Amino acid sequence: MYPGASVIQATITPAADGWRLDRALADAVPTLSRERLKVLIAGGKVSRDGLLVREPARKATAGETFAVTVPDPVPAHNEAQDIPLLIAFEDEHLIVVDKPAGLVVHPAAGNLDGTLVNALLHHCHGSLSGIGGVARPGIVHRIDKDTSGLMVAAKTDRAHEGLAKQFADHSIDRRYLAIVAGVPAPPAGKVDAPLARSPQNRKKIAIVATGKRAVTHYRTVERLRRDAALVECRLETGRTHQVRVHMASLGHALLGDPVYGRTKQAHRAILETLGFRRQALHAARLGFIHPITRTALSFDSAMPADMQELFIQLNV
Repeated sequence: MYPGASVIQATITPAADGWRLDRALADAVPTLSRERLKVLIAGGKVSRDGLLVREPARKATAGETFAVTVPDPVPAHNEAQDIPLLIAFEDEHLIVVDKPAGLVVHPAAGNLDGTLVNALLHHCHGSLSGIGGVARPGIVHRIDKDTSGLMVAAKTDRAHEGLAKQFADHSIDRRYLAIVAGVPAPPAGKVDAPLARSPQNRKKIAIVATGKRAVTHYRTVERLRRDAALVECRLETGRTHQVRVHMASLGHALLGDPVYGRTKQAHRAILETLGFRRQALHAARLGFIHPITRTALSFDSAMPADMQELFIQLNV
């Protein structure tokens, strides 16, 4: 046991038998990414029966148990920043925030500060789960920079692990409101299409046969007069850009989406008049079982002002 570290016991599942060790451990420990585990393995932080395992490509066997030592996050310079937060719920275990569009979730290249993590470190006085590592303390899931809405962050490792398990088994209730081009037909349905990085453009996500399973349930909430619709999307899985890619695959891309949308001239004029420069997507509902108290919690967030104004203009 390293000082300033926690140890996670990870057992390889039957489904991961024969996989690379880094991939199999990522399947067993949803709170850690495959890349993070690759670094931990290479750094001598993973062992089996007391013996270090240093080869990420080693084949894993179902039933094997590994000890994964996760160093506590090291505070980075100027991490805590006094950035206003809209808080929907908070206790000693977790915090639910209503993220505004434009706020990046965690520091990364190009956004080293001014993020939700910086704001949480200030608000929570540094008391966030260390499982996410230096850059992502407390972060169990994320939403895109230009998507608004509800997110939960963990203050303790125990809460983090409990929430991550619910995300992994798809028991979290996540519903998004999206304003899309055209009117879906049928008005409700399911998109079950695997997602992965696009082979043609690594900056985009695409439907790829070998990708991870992704399932979105959609229903049309209201048809709008100017060839658009307000749609609710319920996520069964939570892949990167899932709603954006799945709705675009139906021919109903999110209005304002700079990556997956092809904006019609009539819609473009409205977007430019309003100065609306993001995908019209809002995380409107978040429901889960409190990982410590086992209480069922559910939170709703109204569409932000910019999406409300877009909705109004598309319906006149």
